[in-house]
Amino acid sequence: MGNGVTQIRRAVMTLALPVTLTTLLQRAEGIVAVFLVGGLGATSIAAVGLGQLLAFVATTLVSGISVGTNVVIAQLWGARRRQDAGEAARHFLWLSIGISILLACLGIAGNRFVMQQLGAESAVIALALPYSTLVFLVIPCTILIQVLSSILQGTGDTKTPMYGLIAVNLLHVALAYPLIYGRWGMPALGLKGAAIAVGLAETAGVLYLLLRCRPILKESSRLRLDLIRSIWDVGASVSGERIVQQAGIFIYTKLVLLYGTVAYAAHQVGLSIESFSFLPGYGLAIAAATMVGQSIGAGKYTRAKLENWEASRLAIVIMTGMGLLFFFVPATLFRAFTTDEAVVELGTMFLKIVALLQIPLALTMVLAGSLRGAGDTRFIMGATMIGMWGVRVPLALLAALGTRQSVFYIWAAMIADWTVRMGLLLWRYQSERWRQIQVIR
Repeated sequence: MGNGVTQIRRAVMTLALPVTLTTLLQRAEGIVAVFLVGGLGATSIAAVGLGQLLAFVATTLVSGISVGTNVVIAQLWGARRRQDAGEAARHFLWLSIGISILLACLGIAGNRFVMQQLGAESAVIALALPYSTLVFLVIPCTILIQVLSSILQGTGDTKTPMYGLIAVNLLHVALAYPLIYGRWGMPALGLKGAAIAVGLAETAGVLYLLLRCRPILKESSRLRLDLIRSIWDVGASVSGERIVQQAGIFIYTKLVLLYGTVAYAAHQVGLSIESFSFLPGYGLAIAAATMVGQSIGAGKYTRAKLENWEASRLAIVIMTGMGLLFFFVPATLFRAFTTDEAVVELGTMFLKIVALLQIPLALTMVLAGSLRGAGDTRFIMGATMIGMWGVRVPLALLAALGTRQSVFYIWAAMIADWTVRMGLLLWRYQSERWRQIQVIR
C-alpha cells in the first residue's frame, strides 16, 4: 500500500507541477500588464483591471465547455478509447472557434455599456475602452490557448502547454514594455501597447499548440452527437457555475467601485498578487480533474480518492505558505506593483484578509477539480450559487449599502463565501455520490 501511495504522490507531482506552472503563466500576462502599467498611476491600473475583468467574463462559456472536454477526453483516454477522444477534441475545437468569434463581436459592441453599468469613473472608462476593445479583438487567441491546453492536459500531456505558455509570456514581456513606454525605437502606446503585446504573443502560442495537438485530433465521418452530449452534460453545469460566479463578481466589483478608484486599484493589484497562491491551487485542481477522470475511466475509484488527497495536501501546503507571506509582508508585495501610497495602504488590508482564506480556498479548488473529473458538476454549481449569492453578495450589500461600513467588510465577505463552499464540497465528496455518475457511454 505504501508503495502505491508513493507512486500516486509522484504521479500527482509529475502532472500537477507543469499544470500549476501553466496556469500561473496563463494568468501571468494579466499580472505583468498590471505591473508594467503601475508606473502610469492608479487610474491606469484600474483601467487595465476593468478590461481584464470584462475579457475574463467573456471566456466564461468556453471555459465551461473546456472543462467538459477535459473530463470527457480524460475518461476516454483512461478507458483507452483514443479515436473517440480525438474526435471529441476536434468537435470541441471547431465549436470553440465559432463561440470565440461571437464573444469578440459582443465584447467590442458592449464593453462601454458594461463599464458604465459597473459604475466606473469616466477617466477610467476613457483609458479602459481602447484597451478593452483591442483585448476583445484577440480574445479568440486567448480562448484557443485555453482550449488546446485543455485538450492536451486531458491526455496527460501537461508539459507541452507549459512550454507554450512560457514562450507566450517571454514574448509578451519583450513586447509589452517597449510598446507601453516607447523604448527601443517603438512608439509609446500606453495601455494600447499592453493589449497589442498580448495579441501578438498569444497568436504565436496558438500556432505552437495547434501543431502539437495535430496527432491527437481525429477526423470524424459524422457529427458525434454522443460526444457532444457528454461534453454538454459536464460543461453546461460548469458554464452555469462560472456565470453564477461572474454575475456575483460583477455586483461585488460594483460595490468595491463605490469606494473610489484607489479602492478598486488596491483590489485589482491585490488580486494579481493573490494569484501567486490561488493559481497553483487552480493548477492542482486541473491536475486532480485529469487524474481522477482517467482513473474513473479505467474503473479505479480507490486510486481516484488517493489522487484527490495528494492534490489537496499539496494545495494546502503551497497556499498556506503564500498566506503567511501575504499576512506578514503585504506592503512590500504591493510596492512591487505600485508606488501610490494610498493604494498600498488599502492593499495591505486586502492581502491580510485574503491570507485568512487560503486553506478554505485550497480545499475548495481541489475538491471541485476532483468532482469535475467525476462529472459531478451540477453540485459544484449549486455550491457556488450558495457561496456567492447566499453569502458573499448579501454580506457585501449589507456592509456597503445597509450599514455603510468600510471596504474592509466588503473584502471580508470573501472569507465567509469560500468557507461555506468548502464545507459543502467536503460533504459531497465524502458522500461518494460522485461514483454513480456516468460521463462516457
